[in-house]
Amino acid sequence: MRITAKKSTILSAALIVGSLSLAVSLGSVLAQGVPDFAAIIAAPDRAASDRDIDKRRDPVKLLAFTGVRTGMTVLDMGAGGGYSTELMARSTGPSGKVYGQNPADLGARAKERFEARMQTPAMKNVTSLVRPFDDPLPADVRELDLVTFFFFYHDTAYMEVDRAAMNRKLFAALRPGASLVITDHQAKAGEGTTVARTLHRIEEPVLRREVEAAGFKLAAEGDFLRHAEDPRDFNVNRPTGPVDEFVLRFEKPR
Repeated sequence: MRITAKKSTILSAALIVGSLSLAVSLGSVLAQGVPDFAAIIAAPDRAASDRDIDKRRDPVKLLAFTGVRTGMTVLDMGAGGGYSTELMARSTGPSGKVYGQNPADLGARAKERFEARMQTPAMKNVTSLVRPFDDPLPADVRELDLVTFFFFYHDTAYMEVDRAAMNRKLFAALRPGASLVITDHQAKAGEGTTVARTLHRIEEPVLRREVEAAGFKLAAEGDFLRHAEDPRDFNVNRPTGPVDEFVLRFEKPR
């Protein structure tokens, strides 16, 4: 069959339109998986205590930075009272799955808060894991889409935790291309992990080296919790001013 120039032009235009329509359709499907983080934070059923935490966490930016999407499977390390675990649960939605990990010796107050939170509708897609940091998951839990580790990594530096083993376990549990997002309180240069118990801080380069030793690659840094004015000489649990905090996203190579 002979195709004239006019027919060829029409055919090309049709293919372009078809490709654009397909791209728009795919874009719409993908966009559906992006949660409305502002709406999640503004949800009227969130606890007043969580709203107080929001004031120092900038959760809309933090959630966006993690790349969490509807339907993901997420592990929240060092869940504590469950503030971040609930945010992950709300972000992944009913089709998602969230694991909230805490050690067996978690403080009584945090344990009570987490157990009470688990009874709320927002936590329906959450499984509580009472396991050590260096063995955080059952053997059958694999191919995670995301691991979050918010303001708790430094604590593992003074606990009886094999951090190298912990990071290897997290690396193994993630699917290729998936992310580990860590936030923590910055220590002074040269202090490493020495003030982890006293000031609850850790030096960022030290943490990065430990995580990268497990095979992770640094993919992004967030500066929205940075405070250069922080002298880094006080306990973050009894702050005398803004706390300088780093936000890092690592990826497991494909």
